[in-house]
Amino acid sequence: MTLPIVLVPHPHVRVDPKVLQGSPYVVGSKVPVRRLYAFYVNGARVETLLRRYPQLGPAKVFDALAFALDNLEVMEADLARERAALARVSGETPPPSGPPSKQIALPFDAAPPAPPKGRRR
Repeated sequence: MTLPIVLVPHPHVRVDPKVLQGSPYVVGSKVPVRRLYAFYVNGARVETLLRRYPQLGPAKVFDALAFALDNLEVMEADLARERAALARVSGETPPPSGPPSKQIALPFDAAPPAPPKGRRR
C-alpha cells in the first residue's frame, strides 16, 4: 500500500522510500510521525512527547504534529498500513480503519501522588 501524496511539506519531516518503508519520519531520527500523532490524538500532552522523545526537541515535535495535522490523509493511511502489518505478523484480522487505538498511559502521565493526610498545626 502506498501512501497519499504529501500536500504540505514541513522542514523537520522527511519521506524517503528507503527509510521506514516510506513513512514520514522526523529528520535526524527514525521516529515515525505517526507515532507522535497517535500519542497526541489519544490525549498525550506535548510535554509528554518531549519527555518521551528528548532527542527531538520542541521544534521537531511541534513541526511533526503540524505535518500530521496538515496531512491527515497521509497519517490515517500510514496508521492503517501499520495496523495491517501488525495484524499480518500476529496472524490476526486487522482492526477497522479509523482513529488510532487508545494508547496505554505512560508513567509520567500519571497525576502526582497526593500528600499524606495528617494534622496541620
